[in-house]
This record gives sequence, C-alpha cells and structure tokens, in this order.
Amino acid sequence: MSAVPLDRITIEPSLPATACVIWLHGLGDSGAGFSPIVPELRLPTSHTVRFIFPHAPEQPVTLNQGYVMRSWYDIKSMDLHNRADMAGVLESEAKVKALIKEQNDKGIATSNIVLAGFSQGGVVSMFTGLRYPEKLAGIMALSCYLPNADGLPEQLSVANSDTNILQLHGDNDDVVPLSAGKMANKLLNEKNYPVTWKTYPMAHSVHPTEIRDIASWLVARLNIT
Repeated sequence: MSAVPLDRITIEPSLPATACVIWLHGLGDSGAGFSPIVPELRLPTSHTVRFIFPHAPEQPVTLNQGYVMRSWYDIKSMDLHNRADMAGVLESEAKVKALIKEQNDKGIATSNIVLAGFSQGGVVSMFTGLRYPEKLAGIMALSCYLPNADGLPEQLSVANSDTNILQLHGDNDDVVPLSAGKMANKLLNEKNYPVTWKTYPMAHSVHPTEIRDIASWLVARLNIT
C-alpha cells in the first residue's frame, strides 16, 4: 500500500488547532470541491478546528471507460454488490490512516478527529472509521454506501463501536440510490452504533439545511464553543 502523502487543501482556524475534520471528496472531484463549505458552516470565530480536504490520486475508472480521474478506488459497475474495488478501498484507508497519524504527530488526539466524506469519499471515511483502532470524535457519511453493500466491514474496531455516525442522503439521489444509504443505516443500527440518519429533498448533492445540520453535529462532536 502506498505511503505517499496526499496533496490537500488545509484550512486553519484563527487560533491554534486542537481538533481536525478530514473530509474526502467524491469521484472526479478534488479537495477544492468541498473546501468552500467551511465558511458556510458558520462555526464560532473562536473555533479551533483544522479542516483538511485531501485530493484523491488520479487513476482509470472502469465505469467511465477507463477515463483517468481523481478516485479513491475503482468503480467497476453500478451494481452495489460489485461497485467498489476493495483493493483500492484498502489502499485509500491506508492513506487516511496516515493523515490521522500526521495530525496526531501535530498534537491532535484521535478523539478530536472527525472522518467525513461525500459519495465515494464517504465510503472510505465510513469504512476507515469503523475499523480504526483508536477512538474518533465522529464519522460523517454523506450520500454514500458501504463498500460491500450488504455487510459491515471486517475487523470492526471496538474503540469506535460507540462512535457517533452522521448519515445524510438525498431523497432523489440518482447516483447512490437512497436504498443504498438505508441499507448501510440498517446494518449500523443492527450493531447498535449511535447513528443519526436524515434525508433531504435533493439529488446527489448538498442541501442548505444539510449544511446547518452538519455544523450542529460538528459543534457537538468537537465541543466547539
């Protein structure tokens, strides 16, 4: 698995950082796609949260006729049971774990780190968070699914068995069907994860009300005052 550090956009707070949100973008996008959301969250000006928006590596994507684009893993088909290339998911997991370790080395405890992601990025964030051996502050999974569709990942972390998960999805999502998000939610609930599930009148995108809900959740998870 590659240990090459990910290029990223980093948004620092005005005060020294004590917490961090690592936010992964979707297929074909880059960290620049979600970095503008930080001011829209309208967090208190005194917050101490560092936001990191890494760029996925560029690679051919089977579903798009081998076209090279930023992707956290290859997408082999639209069939949820065969959509995610697990070798690629595991490689991206290693890259996210390296980002967490990097923040630890800068003095931020894992318990003050949120893993977040949209679509393909949400898949990797949820997969990594459920397996990460140290307690995270939270996992935010936006418009996404579990990589093996109808099963939770193997080697689930005991440390994160009670970590709060925010699952948000569009009612009219035409890329990741609402049913895929619901399937993941059902599996999480069956294992008694503290998961919050909300839907919005949107397709595969982000809704203004959703942004407000994300902000409230982050304030609670990271004790922002």
